[in-house]
Amino acid sequence: MFCNSGTGFVTRIKDNAVYNIIEQKEIESYIHSGVLEDTIIEVTVKEKKEVSKLKLRKVIFYDRILKRKFEFLTNLFEMRADLLAALYKIRWQIESLFKQLKQNFPLKYFIGDNENAIKIQIYCALIANLLMTVVQKTLRRSWAFSNLVSFCKIHLFNYIHLIRFVENPDKDWQKTYDELMQPTLL
Repeated sequence: MFCNSGTGFVTRIKDNAVYNIIEQKEIESYIHSGVLEDTIIEVTVKEKKEVSKLKLRKVIFYDRILKRKFEFLTNLFEMRADLLAALYKIRWQIESLFKQLKQNFPLKYFIGDNENAIKIQIYCALIANLLMTVVQKTLRRSWAFSNLVSFCKIHLFNYIHLIRFVENPDKDWQKTYDELMQPTLL
């Protein structure tokens, strides 16, 4: 169990979670970041055949950008409530990055079987992801990230100017084809 090993966590609470409220904490007046509620709760945990009570902290946070209310569950009692919400947001960004990596740069097969070879392949996937993100951000034309990655995989060995090509694929493809077909004088 996380709490017994000293590991801290922040997660979203399920809608159907059953718990008892032990203590209602006061929200400091200097926190204007969207914290609506901060409570100490007790949940019943069934592990194997043992039933035990677990003391946790529930924080309700309103995100003004998304205009949504979030409920977080944590075992970090000393941290400020607004920092818990920020910590979860950062955690979610990391999860989104790894989801993007898994979808666009599948690492199902490794070239080598030692630790160094696997690390190099993972670093290459991270670098490719970063480069594709930079390309996507510099484009005026809107491309879905997965479409852009697929497009680059398909045209990896074609001699094209990538940025010009993805900005206007039809026009630039014809221009590249015409340049290749013109005879050159030696």
